[in-house]
Amino acid sequence: MIPMVNLKAQYSEIKEEVERGLAETIENCAFILGPNVQAFERETAEYLGVKHAIGVASGTDALHLALIAEGIGAGDEVITTAFTFIATAEAIKYVGAIPVFVDIDPRTFNISPETIESAITPKTKAIMPVHLFGQPAEMNEIVALCEKYNLKLIEDACQSFGASVDGKQTGTLGHAGGYSFFPSKNLGAFGDGGLVVTNSDETAAKIKQLRNHGSDVRYYHDVIGYNSRLDEMQAVILRAKLKRIDQYNQARRHVAHLYSELMADLPLVTPYEDEVGEHVYHQYTLLSDRRDDILKALQDNQIGCAVYYPVPLHQQNVFKEECAGLSLPVTESVAAHCFSLPICPFLEEDSIREIVGVIRGVLTE
Repeated sequence: MIPMVNLKAQYSEIKEEVERGLAETIENCAFILGPNVQAFERETAEYLGVKHAIGVASGTDALHLALIAEGIGAGDEVITTAFTFIATAEAIKYVGAIPVFVDIDPRTFNISPETIESAITPKTKAIMPVHLFGQPAEMNEIVALCEKYNLKLIEDACQSFGASVDGKQTGTLGHAGGYSFFPSKNLGAFGDGGLVVTNSDETAAKIKQLRNHGSDVRYYHDVIGYNSRLDEMQAVILRAKLKRIDQYNQARRHVAHLYSELMADLPLVTPYEDEVGEHVYHQYTLLSDRRDDILKALQDNQIGCAVYYPVPLHQQNVFKEECAGLSLPVTESVAAHCFSLPICPFLEEDSIREIVGVIRGVLTE
């Protein structure tokens, strides 16, 4: 069997360091916002090249708290993509704002800057691009739009830790950025976890207050906040993996490039890379008119595969009423043809060739 992500292989590499750190944490009994969370925040800020990094409980919380801290609230419109995990839009709804879905670029699967400008209204207060599957969005154009219309820019970098645009890390190009440390992410914990980054002292102070029950000083509460703190034990694990994140991401890129090379002659669309951003391949996602046949063959051969995402957000039951009549043709076409193959830093060449062999068998039969 070939899994989508081989977390066991990754754990075996860092096992000694992680178990030592966990044992020390248990021995010291510093479980909430302890020394490892503080160290991880310093280390990620340095790695990402940003002034502030604040650990929170999940990527969803990272986006939610970032929106609050940037003043997005009831009735405000936030332009985003419908081709993403629902957490992107959930965070917008949590603050009472309205997600305005626009279409995507057919090559990158990310929000298309060309569709954003026509969707801007007097109620628009922010743009939330998603760096989907580890592919950076077209940030130069999006930053320019935010400056032109005086909009907040909050990046959903939950799938793109370590990806960059013109040498700058995704998540650091706007007013705030959110990351997820779900276990399968490029930088993943052993449970939920997230991070908000910003260069604004004011935004950082608000996030720290919001994540800890609206409190700056223990038992003194200035606003209604949340219980959204990165766990100390998860920080131990993340610190071990952060040291290796560039190595992991380069290994993912190697796997992806081998896939693309081996399938270059097949009638399907492999992932796109431009010369501006560096893709870190959280997922390796293709397009094919014969998706269902390929998925069945992979499953029959016990090879992991998945569809991210089969139903775009504007067609989900929860959004159907407010999005009635909305047509996003590129998004809908991609959702109907996309599928993802196993990818992780520890996927061996023999396995890659086996996977491609199965796909080749379907497409050349």
